Amino acid sequence: MGILSWIVIGLIAGVIAKFLMPGKDPGGFIITILIGIAGGVIGGFIGSLLGFGGVTGLNFKSILLAIAGSFLLLLIFRLFRKKG
Repeated sequence: MGILSWIVIGLIAGVIAKFLMPGKDPGGFIITILIGIAGGVIGGFIGSLLGFGGVTGLNFKSILLAIAGSFLLLLIFRLFRKKG
């Protein structure tokens, strides 16, 4: 999967994760993309461990895994930010 696909999936996943978990977070568009890309990696890794497969390209399953990973990453980020 190319870098452009990662950015597109990251953008989609990051925006949807922010939509599902609205609130004040530092950063804007770029941070949303980075959270989505990192979430795609995390979602693909966890999906592979659970037997769902990984993020393989620009398809529905990959986007769902990336959204789940982005949501998890955003949740963890907010939990650590509140404690600090």
